Amino acid sequence: MIIQLLSILAIIISCSGLRRHTSHGLLSPPPNVNNDALPPDQWFTQKLDHSEPSDLRTWQQRYFTNASFYRPGGPVFLMIGGEGTASPIWMVTGSWIEYARQHGALCFQLEHRFYGKSRPTEDMGVKNLRYLSSEQALADLAAFSVAMTSAYNLTADQRWVAFGGSYPGSLAAWYRLKYPHLVHAAVSSSAPLHAQTNFYEFLAVVADAVEAKWGRSCYSSIADAFSHVEQLIEDSTGWEKLNKLFRLCDPLDGAVTEEAASLVSSLADHFEGTVQYNEDNRGFEGAKDANITVSTLCKLMTEQRGAPLERLSRVNDLLLTAREEKCLDYSYHSTMRKMRNEDFDSDDNDGMRQWIYQTCSEFGWYQTSDYNGQPFGHRFPLAFSVKQCTDAYGSKFGQAFIEAAVRATNTRYGGRAIRVSRVVFINGSIDPWHAMGLTVTRSSTAPVIYVNGTAHCANMYPARAEDEPGLTAARRQIGQLITAWLQEQDQ
Repeated sequence: MIIQLLSILAIIISCSGLRRHTSHGLLSPPPNVNNDALPPDQWFTQKLDHSEPSDLRTWQQRYFTNASFYRPGGPVFLMIGGEGTASPIWMVTGSWIEYARQHGALCFQLEHRFYGKSRPTEDMGVKNLRYLSSEQALADLAAFSVAMTSAYNLTADQRWVAFGGSYPGSLAAWYRLKYPHLVHAAVSSSAPLHAQTNFYEFLAVVADAVEAKWGRSCYSSIADAFSHVEQLIEDSTGWEKLNKLFRLCDPLDGAVTEEAASLVSSLADHFEGTVQYNEDNRGFEGAKDANITVSTLCKLMTEQRGAPLERLSRVNDLLLTAREEKCLDYSYHSTMRKMRNEDFDSDDNDGMRQWIYQTCSEFGWYQTSDYNGQPFGHRFPLAFSVKQCTDAYGSKFGQAFIEAAVRATNTRYGGRAIRVSRVVFINGSIDPWHAMGLTVTRSSTAPVIYVNGTAHCANMYPARAEDEPGLTAARRQIGQLITAWLQEQDQ
């Protein structure tokens, strides 16, 4: 099932935003079109708990290095890992690599603790997940920066630049906020800065994007289809029809609130995911549906063949086929089974257990159906997301706990009122995550680039001829800012 939570760098590798499904809105790796040799895994001895000086326990954190562009005296670019496995492909491609070539930068990528091969503890039990937090991740970055400065005999004049997208984009900005003596500047792409429990705005942006790209006819057809789905859920005689129409992996029991919510949220996710990554240059392994856009789905939803419900089933078929999935794994029971698995080596470990824990303990960002002006029904309210927290991690993680954690996060980092210098924030108008970030410049030392018509982390991918002019201009402006900032003295 696709869980209703989000999904969601010194440079950054992931683009978290963050969605509720298994990829969480990650910035997926771009294609290695030149077949460049990829750097090997390297390992850094990291502290387990940076908040406790007397705790001397350590673990091995994975990182990558690319020194092929490095010119003595050049800057250091650090890509910050996010809520997924770090990919070495980012060490040879992407917009940050073009900036690295220009400036003769030494490039590192540090994988986030508890994701990929960076495993601080023996398992992912709740007692161990307490060491998984943005604060610990920022302290990891600081310790790594200090160690690499020493290992490479870097001087004080060699500035570190942080790049990141989605959750790592937030980390890039927060790294500059909390450790300004270590990181000189940061590029923060599609970064959700404001923690919020009920992220109902997500579907508001999706609805607006659908209407903007295709008109009211697509919106209305989606609304009719989801209304029909919810009607069929109400009567057990409709469950078998839904089983067949949407190729469900497990038979639907619509009498179980969580199962009904899971089905509707999974169908809504077809549109959410497509909007979030609409026309991004992500035709790489793991994005088999990269060529499916909002226009693709709306064309199906507005064709004259069949009723809206049947058109929605064809959208489902299209995406399942593209992803090479035989059936729609929507089941709440299936999701909880996977999320409760504490084994790092399990096939179920795709980062979901770790990321959802972070949303329950720090961020919220639950993409609910609580916004009235959206066409995807109202079966997955905030209570549905909160229940996933308590069912996966224990009764402690209820709504009061989450709300307190969200307030603490905004207090810690400042939310949208973050006060930093030499940080550029980039957001796209089609990306639902821009609703939790900055879209207007408030300080000349922390400019915002808002790109109309682009989606999640679009600026981080390699450039292509068909890119929107605004996206091309954004990449150029980011490069100019990096150049200017590298020449500025610390104040």
